[in-house]
Amino acid sequence: MKRFAHMSPDSLAAATAALRDTGAAPVGGGSDLLGMIKDDLAAPDRLVRLTQLSGLDTIAPRPGGGVQVGGMITLSALSRHPVIRDRYAVLAEAAGSVGTPQIRNAGTLAGNLTQRPWCWYFRQGFPCYKHGGTRCFSRTGENQFNAILGGGPSFIVHPSDTAPALVALDAQIHIVGDAGDRWLPIREFFVLPSEDVSRENVLRPGEIVTELALPPRPGARSVYTKVRDREAWTHAVVSTAVVLTLDDDGDDPGVCRRAAIALGGVAPIPWRVAAVERLLVGKRLTPELAAAAGAAAVEGARALARNRYKISLVSETLRRSLLSLT
Repeated sequence: MKRFAHMSPDSLAAATAALRDTGAAPVGGGSDLLGMIKDDLAAPDRLVRLTQLSGLDTIAPRPGGGVQVGGMITLSALSRHPVIRDRYAVLAEAAGSVGTPQIRNAGTLAGNLTQRPWCWYFRQGFPCYKHGGTRCFSRTGENQFNAILGGGPSFIVHPSDTAPALVALDAQIHIVGDAGDRWLPIREFFVLPSEDVSRENVLRPGEIVTELALPPRPGARSVYTKVRDREAWTHAVVSTAVVLTLDDDGDDPGVCRRAAIALGGVAPIPWRVAAVERLLVGKRLTPELAAAAGAAAVEGARALARNRYKISLVSETLRRSLLSLT
C-alpha cells in the first residue's frame, strides 16, 4: 500500500484549495477509498478529510418547501432522521440498507453517491476500461451481477443504494470546487460508459458534493426495495425506488396522479424508467397494472450470459414494490 499524507481542513475554501493539488483526493467516511488504497487500486498522495467541515452534515428545511441534506451526513443519521423517515421514506430505507451498521455509522451520503464500481474485474485490478484498458472482461466472463440496461462498452452497475432513491425524488445536487459551485438535477450527475467510459459522474478534479436538495412531495408514498444475494454487507443485485402520489380523497380513490421510479443494480447509472411512470399515471393501481409496469420496466433489457435472471427479478420486485404502496 502506498503511503499518503492526511489533512483535515477547517473550511470549505481550504478544502477546495487543497484538492487543487494533483494527487489529492477527498474522503468522507473513507470506507470505499481506503479499501481501494489498501488493495492498490488507488494511490493518492494526500487525503483531504471533509467530515470536519461545519454545516455539511445537517438536515434543514429549504425556503419554499423541501429539505436540504448535507453531503457529509452519515448514512445512519440519514436513515434515522424523523423528517426523512416521514416525508422521504424511500431515502431513509435506502440509506438504512447500505452495508453494515459500522459502515453506515462512518459512510457519508456523498461518499455513497460517488463510490467506484464493484465489478469483480475492476476490484481485482484487471486492465479493464475503468483501469484505462480497452475491454470489459465481464462481457464474456463472470457477469452474474453486471448490467442488463444501459451497458456498453462497460457493463458495470452503479453500486449506490441512495442514488436510485434520490433520482426518484428528483433531487438537486450541489457541487463545489476551487473554480466555483453549481447545482444540477441529480439525474444529470451520473455518466453512462457510452458517454465516457473512464468516469461514473460529472465531478471535475477537485470538486466535491456538499449538499442535496429534496423537493416537497406532499402526500407522496415511497418505498425502497433491495434484493441481495446475502443478508448484509453487499450491494443490490436489483433494487427499486418508487415514489407515488395516489388520489386518496377524490372521485377516483387509488388513481395514480404522479409516479417516479428508478432502478438500481441493473445499469451503470441509477436507471429511471419514464415509460413505466407514464403507464401508471391516470390509472388505478391494480395488481394487473403493477404486473404490466414490472414487465415494461425491462423492455429493451440486454442480458449477458449469466445475468438473464435479473430481467424477471426486476419485474417481480417492482410489481411487489408498487402493490406495497396501495
